[in-house]
Amino acid sequence: MTPTATAGHAGHADHGPLLTVRGLARSIGLRKLFAIDTLVIPRATAIVMTGMNGAGKTTLLRMLAGLEPAPGAVAQWTDAQGHAHSAALTPLPPALRRRIAYLHQHPYLFRTSVRENIAYGLRARGLPRHDIDLRVGEALGWAGVSHLQDTAPEYLSGGEIQRVALARAKVLEPELLLLDEPTSSLDGHAREQVIALVGDLAAEGRTVVMICHDRELINLPGVVRWKLGDGVLDTHHP
Repeated sequence: MTPTATAGHAGHADHGPLLTVRGLARSIGLRKLFAIDTLVIPRATAIVMTGMNGAGKTTLLRMLAGLEPAPGAVAQWTDAQGHAHSAALTPLPPALRRRIAYLHQHPYLFRTSVRENIAYGLRARGLPRHDIDLRVGEALGWAGVSHLQDTAPEYLSGGEIQRVALARAKVLEPELLLLDEPTSSLDGHAREQVIALVGDLAAEGRTVVMICHDRELINLPGVVRWKLGDGVLDTHHP
């Protein structure tokens, strides 16, 4: 897993950062959780975000994903044609919604088959059935769950659920994946499988931002480290 850029710098010289967010802040009552003047998310970079429990790591990811309001925050990005855009982060602009995928620490799967779970987002986008079948088949194989494609979620292990959730995110071909503790409830072989899949996603040239306390993920070669603490996000953490 070797990123092509470091945090705070452009991954592609022609297009600059993947996403820049200004004025990202959250308070709980009188307590300031964090206040980030400018957050630059580079392209094609694997990032691990650490910090004490309660620092606001999950809240920050959910704000970036449009799952929690980010009043006053402004997003800036460049589209595939090189055109610059700027808009309020809340509500999440449709152009960003298609480029971002968020994976909860304990993923929720719909009460249908594994195949239908992975196909859900593609159906919502109105893709032709042939394209959906092709992409879902590839995602099933990538995640190592082809043999489970007709299985209902309640019969899956924790590791299998995590791999299905990763496949459901990957099949949408997002440029930015936000992962909240992807290995926290796993051990042994299941954990190793998920670490390998996360590595694959980063190696494809996607930007992956992970909340993580897993030393193996944190110490992977080329991973950029961020640390959130005392209301400040350090994007150059050693």
